[in-house]
Amino acid sequence: MPLPKPNLYPPFNIVRLSHVELAVTDLARSRAFYVDTLGLQVTDETVEAIYLRAMEERGHHCIVLRKAEAPEARDLGFKLYDEEDLEKAAQFFRAKGLPVEWVERPYQSRSLRTRDPLGIPLEFYCRMERLPPIHQKYALYKGVKPLRIDHFNCFSPDVDASVAFYNEIGFRVTEYTADEESGRFWAAWMHRKGGVHDIAFTNGRGPRLHHTAFWVPTPLAIIDLLDLMATTGWVANIERGPGRHGISNAFFLYILDPDGHRIEIYCSDYQTVDPDLEPIKWDLKDPQRQTLWGAAAPKSWFEHGSLFAGVEPRKASLDAQPIVAP
Repeated sequence: MPLPKPNLYPPFNIVRLSHVELAVTDLARSRAFYVDTLGLQVTDETVEAIYLRAMEERGHHCIVLRKAEAPEARDLGFKLYDEEDLEKAAQFFRAKGLPVEWVERPYQSRSLRTRDPLGIPLEFYCRMERLPPIHQKYALYKGVKPLRIDHFNCFSPDVDASVAFYNEIGFRVTEYTADEESGRFWAAWMHRKGGVHDIAFTNGRGPRLHHTAFWVPTPLAIIDLLDLMATTGWVANIERGPGRHGISNAFFLYILDPDGHRIEIYCSDYQTVDPDLEPIKWDLKDPQRQTLWGAAAPKSWFEHGSLFAGVEPRKASLDAQPIVAP
């Protein structure tokens, strides 16, 4: 598939990714992971759910942990500019024959629930309750010192289709991996907020959520987290890293929460604000695309992901595989 021309005037305006809800089976255990270990801040807590934000965020939450019988990923949340864009989004999805449902969510304005053409559950809103700043309350900085939610990465059974759709609603490709034999996308990184990505798509059985990423101040924060996890009963939850990606240039660590939801700890990518910025192409067989330095990704990193609520994943239409660690 040819790389699509950026759509600089989309049908509605997305500011950035905002939040995700994860269904978890043990709230106390999840709290120990996300709050006591990672260092996210609790903004509300009930017997059914925990709302969390990172240190630089003024919105009420970036992640909701909700008690459930089985783990799953629920809506991926995105913030729009205003109410007019919310109405435009509803018209757009309705015209595509995709579901449109108006819902009330705690701490945010009227919200639109829908799905993308491959089935990923999406949620759009324009206002969330604002909280006082805490980025200079340094006594609160714990764990990996998470500053903000950074991106989602999803397995897609058809990355070409995912790129085409998200390009239509204004996401721009920053980097991508192409399969030279078929000419198709194997993976793509797409942004709205001016970083390398708000959402990325990786070829695989899907749609499934591969990971949610949090931005941290420095690579040293990741080393601190590794020391903490290794000495507080979480060493087995370290899946991959630390290392540096070729794609995005980011310093990274991948860990698994108690229910197997993958979290990336991430820093040091680059700015992508210019609308005429040319995307960077990577060869699927280049081992430095995934790991500029560090151990190669384990097999689990290419196969394991969180199921989306109400979605039956299907096999990827592209049969291609990068280098995998033994």
